[in-house]
Amino acid sequence: MSAMKAAAVQTRSGTAYEDDFYTWTQEQGARLRAGDLSALDLANLAEEIESLGRSEFNSLVGAWRVILLHMLKFDHQPDKKTRSWAISIAAQRKEAEFILKDNPGLKRRLDEALERAYHGARLGASKETRLRLKRFPETCPYSLEDIRSRPFPVDPDDPIA
Repeated sequence: MSAMKAAAVQTRSGTAYEDDFYTWTQEQGARLRAGDLSALDLANLAEEIESLGRSEFNSLVGAWRVILLHMLKFDHQPDKKTRSWAISIAAQRKEAEFILKDNPGLKRRLDEALERAYHGARLGASKETRLRLKRFPETCPYSLEDIRSRPFPVDPDDPIA
């Protein structure tokens, strides 16, 4: 153990969460590893652990938002569809797949993630296409199956699923 980590474990008060988050995280980690549970900042540590879970949920929402944005653009501006939209959909599908594989507990929140993702995608599609927001349905017109597997070929010689 480095001298700095040893000093962090020995210091009961340590760095305040509000003063230096990075140093606080290093001290808390050192205390956990040393088994010095009585010196942990339990309230803030619990909040940070919960925050890690929220960030996984937000990553799923973000991946789906990009997919839905491009799906809306494909459906509302089919004459402007591009290969980059199809590639973006494929990449974000893979990202969402990895997130769900690594975090199976998120499966019980799929409907909530879809609702949040669609809200952002709808606004983004209106901005990017310059079409009025009311042109896009208020609720998501796509199923989870559509999001996961609907094909998006740009031309017959280059099908991208």
